[in-house]
Amino acid sequence: MNNIEKLQRTRSFPTIRVESEPNGDSHWMYMHSDAAPGVRPCFRSQMLDDVLSFMNSITLRESQRQSGKLRHLVVASAAPGAFNLGGDLGLFSQLIRENNRDRLLGYARRCIDGVHHLNTGLGGDVRTIALIEGDALGGGLEIALACHTIVAEEGVDMGLPEVLFGLFPGMGAYSFLCKRVSPQVAEKIILDGNIYTSDELYRLGVVDVLVPKGQGAAAVQELINKQQRAPHAYLAMNASRNLAQPVGYDELMGITEVWVDTALALGDKSLRMMERIVRAQEKRSGARAA
Repeated sequence: MNNIEKLQRTRSFPTIRVESEPNGDSHWMYMHSDAAPGVRPCFRSQMLDDVLSFMNSITLRESQRQSGKLRHLVVASAAPGAFNLGGDLGLFSQLIRENNRDRLLGYARRCIDGVHHLNTGLGGDVRTIALIEGDALGGGLEIALACHTIVAEEGVDMGLPEVLFGLFPGMGAYSFLCKRVSPQVAEKIILDGNIYTSDELYRLGVVDVLVPKGQGAAAVQELINKQQRAPHAYLAMNASRNLAQPVGYDELMGITEVWVDTALALGDKSLRMMERIVRAQEKRSGARAA
């Protein structure tokens, strides 16, 4: 990142690293700062709590906002080769086997709280940017889709593979995809369960900015600098977007309740597939950390 000398490490969280400009104009949030062999770069409950806690800590009340002051939040990853591999499939499998609807819905609700907050610009004065330098799958792609802008490096794997174990991505994928592509294309991406390259999703219009490997952070900083030169325009665009293309909280929660009920109806074959994927993720995270 070119302006690393301008950034300061802020409050410490167990699973995320945050670097911020001293004036608070931009924050870079790196998921999976606790990456280690066997630690899956997915939305474990602790990391989900840390992400929500940090976003809430930088959200300003309307009375605290300065006229014409635009801020930025960059969502990135500290895990080697992975942006985020999605929901905690190990937890899902456990809760489904226990038929624990309350805990499964509670997890899903926290995910919805996060993506809705990102999509609405933390109240309206923040532009959110996803920096994808490694694989973004399932819920990992969903958090990126919730952001205003997706910047991805070439050759990165991205997709929504939940259909492989009889499920669908229920934390915003359909709603956010339909703002970027047609509903027919959104359904195809979801129901085919294919893994795409970032290059392919750029051509489809899902990825906004595609850059060569190693140039993602510089591209994000250039984007931030450009937007800071016209802050009133981008603040107005936030407001206009939330009026013209809203993704409402009730819509997101309604879909995630369908997801919960679908998950609870899965049979043993689907759950065993989830558990195999968990083991593969653990093996892969160990290999990449090594």
